[in-house]
Amino acid sequence: MIALFPSRPVALELFGLQIHWYGLLYLAGFLIAGWLLPRLQKYRNLHLPQDAWLTLLSWSVLGVVIGGRLGYVFFYEPQFFLAHPMQIVAVWQGGMAFHGGLIGVVLVLWLWSRTFKIPLLVLGDIVVVPVAIGLALGRFGNFINQELYGTVTTLPWGMYFPGAEGLRHPIQLYAVGKDLFIAAVCFWHLRITRENIHRWGCTGAAFLIFYGVGRFLLEYIRDQQYPLTEIAGITLTRGQLLCIPMILVGLGICIWNRLRRH
Repeated sequence: MIALFPSRPVALELFGLQIHWYGLLYLAGFLIAGWLLPRLQKYRNLHLPQDAWLTLLSWSVLGVVIGGRLGYVFFYEPQFFLAHPMQIVAVWQGGMAFHGGLIGVVLVLWLWSRTFKIPLLVLGDIVVVPVAIGLALGRFGNFINQELYGTVTTLPWGMYFPGAEGLRHPIQLYAVGKDLFIAAVCFWHLRITRENIHRWGCTGAAFLIFYGVGRFLLEYIRDQQYPLTEIAGITLTRGQLLCIPMILVGLGICIWNRLRRH
């Protein structure tokens, strides 16, 4: 009736209901965000009640789930879902895309910022810290599930993963380190630019640039499940293609901020 750790991906089985580690870690990410956001807002001179931030979080959950799922559908498996449209809603079977979830969250932030009359870039500066922490927790969930591993390696920390031949890069743990580093950098930048309103917006831009570059580089040692794309003689993965707009948007925000000062 009640079983702890009935399988590696499942943390708890309660009267036939399976609670997965991945879901628990995402829940932890949202709880951390709910605690952090009211405390981080002071670095952008905001004084919103906690209820307002909780409303944002509740809508962001929908943005992550709907955006992440639709991103996976359109970016990675469009032909399969075109033939099996009813499978689109079967999110419990897996299949989420970070870039789709990012688009979903940005849309939620845009709507929320208009409601409270807060500049979107200012709001972005605040949310990227808990977002990066949440991404780190999600990648740790991938490690627990032993999925999204890397290519074959001879390095001493290479690991065995079910269904994969040879020792592999534990790329999920690399991603955890990357995301926690980004969270630390963004928090540092958020604090040092507190009094410099001309640099507001650059913390969110830093997240886009650092995440985009970090993900782009890690794709080189990630075991690829989807066909590669060649552009101007350069072979890129799906993840790398989707990171390029992130990096360009981040750079564009930085350039716009600099031009705005003159």
